[in-house]
Amino acid sequence: MHLITDRRGFLKGALGAAAGAGWAVSGPAWSAISPALASQEIAPGVWLHTGAGSNVVSLAGPDGVVMIDGGLAANAGALLRQVQAGKRPVRALFNTHWHWDHTGSNEALGKAGVRIIAHENTKLWMQRPIVVPWEHREYPAVPAKAVPTSTFYTTDTMQFGLHDLAYGHLGQAHTDGDLYVHLPKSNVLVVGDVLAVGSYPILDYATGGWIGGLLDATKLLLKLADDKTLIVPGSGPVVGKAQLQAECDMLEVLKERVWQLMRKGMSDRDVVAAKPTAEYDAARGDPVLFLMNCYKGLWGHVRELRGVV
Repeated sequence: MHLITDRRGFLKGALGAAAGAGWAVSGPAWSAISPALASQEIAPGVWLHTGAGSNVVSLAGPDGVVMIDGGLAANAGALLRQVQAGKRPVRALFNTHWHWDHTGSNEALGKAGVRIIAHENTKLWMQRPIVVPWEHREYPAVPAKAVPTSTFYTTDTMQFGLHDLAYGHLGQAHTDGDLYVHLPKSNVLVVGDVLAVGSYPILDYATGGWIGGLLDATKLLLKLADDKTLIVPGSGPVVGKAQLQAECDMLEVLKERVWQLMRKGMSDRDVVAAKPTAEYDAARGDPVLFLMNCYKGLWGHVRELRGVV
């Protein structure tokens, strides 16, 4: 299979890359993606690893490493060899949400007894089969060793070497288990797929994501950032607060536009045909998946949005 670099194409096409490593999905098997791994120190002791299927951040401490996300299972071995260069053991792994392209190192690290930290909703999703209609797929429950071992509900903190970590739940956003990890001393903010760079964000309504929650999440993250904060999205380059603000502003506009079209009785296909995203398409690409998922997610929140029924 050729390498798909666009995450929307990745979500629709490369879903089975982890088959054979405990992450099989229903439907035909796909060959594994060959990793083109690279790493860069973006702040003292803070490393960004790319090419594993999602952005992975590692924090170097005196007795090991903390990881934030773990790429695809098919790339876990190569990624862990890079992260653990110099034989530094992984002490903890964060899952920013349940999606397979972020949790692929869970099983290997879980078998080694590594603490896996996630929001409680992420753990719950990973322990059961998940039907995702917009992908036409069903994901099985993950192996027991891949399940997060340490969960939280609102916010928490961790001290690791010279790094102070503050992490918190982002509500029903990209999914209902999204979390951020903030490194205030390094001024680095890891946000997972709540921020999309160069594309429309994915609203996984099948596991609690919706545009209103994503808007609220971006507003929360903006309060944690300043003009010098390095913001690490789930995929794509490290960006600054301006890109996060741009997504927030777009979501504010599109939430209201799509909602008003729905109130007129439009179907999801009618909404797509109305082209409510027209001025954003040149920068973000094809809006169809975003709009279809936005529509379905909004229907789950009609009562709080003044109702259409």
